[in-house]
Amino acid sequence: MPPASPDRTGDPAPAGSVPDVFDPRLYAAGIPHERYRLLRDHHPVAWQEEPEVSGWPAGPGFWAVTRHADVVRVLRDHSAYSSWAGATQIRDPDPADLPFLRSTMLNQDPPAHGRLRRTVSRAFTPARVDAFADRVRDRARTLLAAARAKAADGACDVVPAVTDEYALLNLTDLLGIPAADRGLLLDWTVRVIGYQDPEDAPEPLRGPDGTPLNPRSPALLGEMFAYARELAEHKRRRPGDDVMTSLAEAGLEPAELEMFFFLLTVAGNDTVRSAAPGALLALAGAPDAYRRLASGEVPADRAVEELLRVHPPVLSFRRTAATDTELAGRTIRAGDKVVVFHASANHDERVFSDPGRLVLDRAPNPHVSFGDGPHVCLGAHFARLQLRVLLEEWRAAMPAPELAGPPRRLVSNFINGMTRLPLRVSGPQR
Repeated sequence: MPPASPDRTGDPAPAGSVPDVFDPRLYAAGIPHERYRLLRDHHPVAWQEEPEVSGWPAGPGFWAVTRHADVVRVLRDHSAYSSWAGATQIRDPDPADLPFLRSTMLNQDPPAHGRLRRTVSRAFTPARVDAFADRVRDRARTLLAAARAKAADGACDVVPAVTDEYALLNLTDLLGIPAADRGLLLDWTVRVIGYQDPEDAPEPLRGPDGTPLNPRSPALLGEMFAYARELAEHKRRRPGDDVMTSLAEAGLEPAELEMFFFLLTVAGNDTVRSAAPGALLALAGAPDAYRRLASGEVPADRAVEELLRVHPPVLSFRRTAATDTELAGRTIRAGDKVVVFHASANHDERVFSDPGRLVLDRAPNPHVSFGDGPHVCLGAHFARLQLRVLLEEWRAAMPAPELAGPPRRLVSNFINGMTRLPLRVSGPQR
């Protein structure tokens, strides 16, 4: 539906004046902050076209929500903005896949969502997470030392050498996945998360008509689900102090256990896999801020919050209007897709003073990088732990972050990922 349609926009903007923030290829050049600013200032709830991109079929369009207050309202009001109705990705799922997708906690609304969340919360307790702190620190030290030792000309691409391994191995420790199987998780994550990026993703599998299969469809997740069932059975026979043992013993339906495994392995891995290199890139662009961190003037846990604000791991999440409603003066019809943009909300001048500047001790800092409302990120505590430890170990052993070549961002309007980040890893500590 074009943006000039009065029944969609109320007081429509002139044709062409609403910037596109849908095209995944935009994000390869960085977060489109100027486009977000124009939307926040003039079209805070703006209709977006959803054309065919890179072989993925066109969609009906959606509302882009870019101001902080409106993003929080959508995320908190599950009765008006449903996760269950159309799932949580911008692209509509195949109708045949929708019942399957609704079995995951991410795509449910209260009260069903609350029952599943309470189940996994008992497995994902802060105490269990904190018990892994020493192991997380040892891993950070080991990976950073190896990166320095193997660096050619003092430089290293820290994504494959440090941050991918760091996120993956920490998560598999917490879940209780055997070491020999850990590469499977990275393969599954790349297929599910990187499907919009022609360089990062494998060739998509296609249906009989040649259309790419949704990477979250049952047809492409069978291998992961079979593994989840086998692992759960193994944990029932040989329980351990890990999340998968708790889930295996929780009395879940098989489909619920499979979808929990999917959610934890993909979302749990990619949160830190995206946020860690993003934090280092932000620090490389702000040497004065890094000096304050390195000197101890700014605590690492405070710095983590600001780094999450400027580089949220997730760019957008979709809801579906459950009823006719109004948002920022726009009439939203039942069934419309409503997409919140976290990176825009985190730079809203109405909430954050000088949002384009990295202020490591910013307070207050009500970023929405882990969401808000009933779906706030379950693994936020574990992610913060990993990011804090990585910063502490970097400042103890490494030079100030400095680019040694051009970074490469993931082509995605969903995940704010980095696929390459060459940094100087040898030289004087600063």
